[in-house]
Amino acid sequence: MSDAKNTSKTTTKKPTRKAPAKTATKKTTSKTSAKKSSFSKEVYMKWYEDMQLMRKFEEKAGQLYGQQKIRGFCHLYIGQEACVAGAVSALTKDDKWITAYRDHAHPLGLGTSPNAVMAELFGKETGCSKGKGGSMHMFDKEVNFMGGHGIVGAQVPMGAGIGFAEKYNETGNLCICYMGDGAVRQGAIHEAFNMAMLWKIPVIFVIENNGYAMGTSVERTSNVIDLSTLGESYDMPSEAVDAMSVEAVHEAVARAAERARSGEGPTLLEFRTYRYKGHSMSDPAKYRTREEVNEYRKKDPIEQVKDVILKEKYASQEDLDKIDADIKSKVEESVKFAEESDFPDAEEAFKDIYKQEDYPFIMD
Repeated sequence: MSDAKNTSKTTTKKPTRKAPAKTATKKTTSKTSAKKSSFSKEVYMKWYEDMQLMRKFEEKAGQLYGQQKIRGFCHLYIGQEACVAGAVSALTKDDKWITAYRDHAHPLGLGTSPNAVMAELFGKETGCSKGKGGSMHMFDKEVNFMGGHGIVGAQVPMGAGIGFAEKYNETGNLCICYMGDGAVRQGAIHEAFNMAMLWKIPVIFVIENNGYAMGTSVERTSNVIDLSTLGESYDMPSEAVDAMSVEAVHEAVARAAERARSGEGPTLLEFRTYRYKGHSMSDPAKYRTREEVNEYRKKDPIEQVKDVILKEKYASQEDLDKIDADIKSKVEESVKFAEESDFPDAEEAFKDIYKQEDYPFIMD
């Protein structure tokens, strides 16, 4: 049986998503009342360069997908760049990262060569996963990126496990674990939340809430609209973050990292963000209006950082134009590198499965 409240949620009317929410903070987070940090010219310039690289790389990936040079699935990160850039600047190079299958921007933000990421999209042997992962399964051990994962929610207990290993080995490092707003319905996520709090695992759980999961709004799929409250059942400090602001992302992640490193355990951050493109390249995104997308574009994270740079005279428009040109050249070089690289040999399919190099596979 269902009451009137639940019955009303079965309507087929397409809800219009509200404008980007201001940063909200749960009372359980102890240090959210701190004053906003000030950031240096170097930090703003790094944010601008990193987010522009993510944006231009993804725009090029979309073009190449249309030309069928990239095949299979392809999920672009356009609009969500601050979710990575702000976290990278708040953490250390020794911390571990894991995410879902919208994963191109994460290794780029961590320092993986665009050549290696583009080659992976092309399925070439020079890719960061040797051409065997493709768009959805990027890995780069060198920058502590523990991969993009295609099974919805599977990376969350894995992220908790990685965090547990850091605690067990007393490294002082943590794991930041990203998931989408659609993934929070998975039971394994709640099991991971419970164990992470019980064992005070140094992990930062991040919900990248772009509002529509694959193509259905949060309002139509959940009785709980404020996803940051999902941590309350486990007494997990939680915070909603305006993730169109790279400053807000940095500050929230920094607070969560301090908590994790001090032995207090995990934090749940709901990054309220937005993707300008569809869920994947095959998604026409007819479930939302053009007006809604344009409203979010007014809060574009790259444009916000650019405005600060120009206002504070950290750089001139000419300086930024040169950076943009250099990034465009770097992306074009990655395409050339990918096109000229070879596909992996057939026997490569039997490698990197077991640590034992001469594992006795049965081959007909």
